[in-house]
Amino acid sequence: MTSEALKSRTEAPEELDVAALREKYRHEAEKRRKGESNRRYRTMSDESRHTYAHDPYSPPIVRDPIAEDVDVVVLGGGFAGLLAAARLKEQGVASMRIIDMAGDFGGTWYWNRYPGAQCDVESYCYLPLLEETGFIPTQRYSYGPEIFEHCRRIARTFALYEHALFQTVVQTMRWDETIRRWRIATNRGDEIRARYLVMGPGPLANPKFPSVPGLSDFAGHSFHTARWDYAYTGGDPTGNLVGLEGKRVAVIGTGATGIQAIPHVARHAEHLYVFQRTPSAVDERGNRPTDPEWAKTLRPGWQAERQRNFHVGANERFAPDELDLVHDGWTEINRTLQAIVGDREPTAAEWAALREEQDFRIMERVRQRVGSIVEDAETAETLKAWYRFGCKRPCFNDDYLPTFNRPNVTLVDVSDANGVDRITPRGIVAGGREYEVDCIIFASGFEVTDDLKRRFAIDAIDGRDGLSLYDHWGERMQSLHGMSSHGFPNFFFTGYGQGGVSGSITLGYDLQAKHIAHIVKTALPEGRVVEPTWEAQQDWLDTISRHLSFDTAFWHECTPSYLNGEGAAIKKYTVWGEPYGGGYYAFEEILETWRNEGMPGMSVS
Repeated sequence: MTSEALKSRTEAPEELDVAALREKYRHEAEKRRKGESNRRYRTMSDESRHTYAHDPYSPPIVRDPIAEDVDVVVLGGGFAGLLAAARLKEQGVASMRIIDMAGDFGGTWYWNRYPGAQCDVESYCYLPLLEETGFIPTQRYSYGPEIFEHCRRIARTFALYEHALFQTVVQTMRWDETIRRWRIATNRGDEIRARYLVMGPGPLANPKFPSVPGLSDFAGHSFHTARWDYAYTGGDPTGNLVGLEGKRVAVIGTGATGIQAIPHVARHAEHLYVFQRTPSAVDERGNRPTDPEWAKTLRPGWQAERQRNFHVGANERFAPDELDLVHDGWTEINRTLQAIVGDREPTAAEWAALREEQDFRIMERVRQRVGSIVEDAETAETLKAWYRFGCKRPCFNDDYLPTFNRPNVTLVDVSDANGVDRITPRGIVAGGREYEVDCIIFASGFEVTDDLKRRFAIDAIDGRDGLSLYDHWGERMQSLHGMSSHGFPNFFFTGYGQGGVSGSITLGYDLQAKHIAHIVKTALPEGRVVEPTWEAQQDWLDTISRHLSFDTAFWHECTPSYLNGEGAAIKKYTVWGEPYGGGYYAFEEILETWRNEGMPGMSVS
């Protein structure tokens, strides 16, 4: 290994009581488990919809209903939909509609305009199509406004605005065998008939709220972080929330969103109460501007090379002499392990044991970091994350922990009190005490669940003979390569499922987009109907079962989060679906071979 790689080995205590740590992890997870998984949260279809479903960022779009025939409809204007549409345009598809409920492209990055919103994966890997658009991010970890603008840049580069239907919600999608098209109905009275349908809604589309009694009783002001109300708070995504001066504010939620927004709220609120069920593991961010001299050294293909390196470091295993190009918290465990084993080839059992040991060491270092920053010992202890790396999404921020040294900030631990008890007209009750506040900010995230109807928020997705996708996938997703399903002709979907999982989600989206665009290009000239055969689908399901890549025991032991169904027993799959376990780039090779062999198992009529 290089000297640089050896320097990256984790600094942690020499001695760890692993048995005691396992028991502590078990205890902390158990006290947070309660009831039925997603019943802890409400969707916008509940009583909160009238308050939170509107779009505060764009003026209302007024238009007449549309009735038209198009070749392709892409559902979603975030990165998944953008990449699908861009790759379809590259293949010559001109008749297209892109439908999104937002007022512009961007998806999550359209809605997430809260102060401090930032990408937690290196922007050179996360932001797609950098070479195609000629853009270099200004910082190593881009903030929300730059990411949103890059989404718009992609749309302009590939001339996608002319195809967009914004502020439009799809209500039903039904296959009509008589015209061999999908009939798509929207809340605006549209009837769009599409030969091919590509779903790219992404996993972070619909805000969710804690299922707390009295949610609508609060007499003060409230909003969700995905609908940040700058008219109330003042300021903008960079901060300066002067409208909160003199106000008592509560933030519910300390996940990735909360840790980014809370420091900005604390700087201006008269007093801030942070309600925490489970602490995030918060490590150093260390953001920095992009070095223009480094940018000048980049050569064609640089982004794909860096994305591959990051994926291997975060998800797989570095080669003995491979340099970690990204070298951040996501790649730390594998970077450290490779420095330990060097050129030696450990057994699978030895590798797993070494990985678990480094997991314990890294998490202990992160906990010690809390104690070194937060001055009050009791608060510091409450902020420590007692679970394995990856049980909750790891967070990186340099302002969050110091915030709890401010005299106007109070951390309210609700891990033992069954969460927040209720909301009253005056504030929040937790642990039997009422906290009177003027404003409640819900940093409770999005609908990330294996309940497809909750996640998609579409009333009906019906294939051939009225077969409901929700029923068809009730027990298990049924797919070929995680992108098409028998019984649903000319229907494609992107995102996590039964395919390869990449270190950066946008890399996976782009692989799927290219694959789907190839299939559509092949079928479109003659208006062919394409659909995987039942036999090919079963073969892929068998392949998935043989190469399943997640550890069910690991997720059972984890503290409750959206990643393990809020602590519910995992019977089918995690939030990532049933990923192909042979490796992301091995999956890419499977797709390439399948295309080169003429798409065997895909019925074309």
